[in-house]
Order: sequence, then structure tokens, then C-alpha cells
Amino acid sequence: MLTLVLGGAASGKSEYAERLAVEAGGRKFYLATMKPFDAECEARIKKHRAARQKKGFETVEQYTGIAELRLPKGCTVLLECLSNLAANELFSPDGAGQDTDTAILRGLDQLCAQAEAVVIVSNEIFSDGVSYDPDTERYLALLGSLNRAIAARADRVVEVVCGIPVICKGRDIE
Repeated sequence: MLTLVLGGAASGKSEYAERLAVEAGGRKFYLATMKPFDAECEARIKKHRAARQKKGFETVEQYTGIAELRLPKGCTVLLECLSNLAANELFSPDGAGQDTDTAILRGLDQLCAQAEAVVIVSNEIFSDGVSYDPDTERYLALLGSLNRAIAARADRVVEVVCGIPVICKGRDIE
């Protein structure tokens, strides 16, 4: 089962996605895509890793190239988050560059072939009405395209607003 969880900053999307992954059962992998650029990022990663460990997640740090990742058949994967992965693939020297959308969707297909359940967290960052520089606009267009492509493939799409899951496709967990 493929689930896409969307939401704005501090909306509760990560907590909801973790709950979905925990309830899916099996061996759980947290696919971390945030590069630790500075001490603040490192502290945040450390805090989140400790919180997840209590929930039985094994953390795999994979900033680019998710298609190369090999996980046990039938596991549960929580990818946190698509927004970081897209930026890493688009802008990092070791990323896919102009082929970012293809690389990410191929990687997603690979994850879905391995896992029983895949939960992807992504950001809703499109409603501020601000004009950005061309690189940021290119990133926003890419993320919007990826969100649409994944939503089309997903069994369930949920937007979390103020901690409240709004089911856009599929059904909520019992």
C-alpha cells in the first residue's frame, strides 16, 4: 500500500505518517533524506531519531538515489521527506539533476516492489503566493509534479491540516 501524506510546516503530517507506518506493522524503516548541513540540523536529526527508535524504526539515511536502496521484502517504509529528497536530487552534485523526477519515481517503484507499505511525507508549500528566483521556482514545479504523480499512484492521499487528517483519496486507518 502506498500512502502520500501532505501538509504545511508543523501541521502534524510527520506524526500522522509515523502512526500509519507503525500500524502497518512488520519491520519498519525510516528513510531519512535530510542532510545534516549544520549543528541545528544535526540536533534536530538526533532528536527525531531518538523519538522514532521508541517506535521500532530502523533509520536509513539516503539523501539521493533511493532506487539503489535494498530493503527486506514485506517491510514498511516511511520516507521523510519527499521535499528534501527532491532538493537533494535536483541541487546536489551527486543528485540526478534534470532527471530528478524520473530518478525519484523509479526509486519509489523500487521501494514499492520491496515493501508491503510505503508512506511518503511531503510538504504543501504552494499557497504563499510569493514569487521566487528561477531555481526555487524550478524546485517548486518539480515538487508539485512529484506530488501529483505520487498521488495518482497512491492507494491513499491524506493532507494533514492543524493536526487533522483530511482524506483526499482512499480511507483513513481504523
